[in-house]
Amino acid sequence: MTKKLTYLQGYSPIIIEQTQQLVNQNKLAAYLLERYPQCHDITTDRSLYRFVQTIKSQYLKQSSPISKIVFDDKIHVVNNALGTHTFVTRKQGNKLKAKNEIRVAKVFKKAPLEFLTMIVVHELAHVKEKDHNKAFYKLCQYMEPNYFQLELDLRLYLTQLALFGELY
Repeated sequence: MTKKLTYLQGYSPIIIEQTQQLVNQNKLAAYLLERYPQCHDITTDRSLYRFVQTIKSQYLKQSSPISKIVFDDKIHVVNNALGTHTFVTRKQGNKLKAKNEIRVAKVFKKAPLEFLTMIVVHELAHVKEKDHNKAFYKLCQYMEPNYFQLELDLRLYLTQLALFGELY
C-alpha cells in the first residue's frame, strides 16, 4: 500500500522510493530512533528563547536583536512552515520601531535536539538573508554543517508523525 509522502515533495525519486520502502515495511520509526534516540527538553518559551539566543550569540553577534521567540501552536507544518521569522515594524509616535520575531511550530517541543537546532538555524539565517538564496543556505551550513541532512531527516520525522503518530 502506497502512502502519500507530503513532506518529501521536491526530493529525488530515489529518496522518495527509499522512504516509501521504510514506510511500507513499517521501519521508518526504527530508522529515526536509531539516528535520533531521544528528544530534547526545551519545552517552554523561556528555554527556547535561551536556546536561540545561545546560537545567535555564537554565529550572528552583529545581527539585529530578536524580541520574541516562542513555540506557536498556530503554525501548521504542512500549510505554512516549520517555523517563521517575522520582521515587524510599528509606528510609535514619531518613531518607527522594528522587531524580529521567531516562532517555532509547537510540534517540535517533542523532537530531537538536532531538528530543533536546524529549524532555529533556518529562522536565524532569515535575520541576515530574507530569501532562500545561495547566501542563505551557505549561512545555514555555517551555523549547522549537517543542515541538509537534518532537513531531510526532519521531513522523514514529519512523515512518521503524519502516518503513524508520535515517536517519543
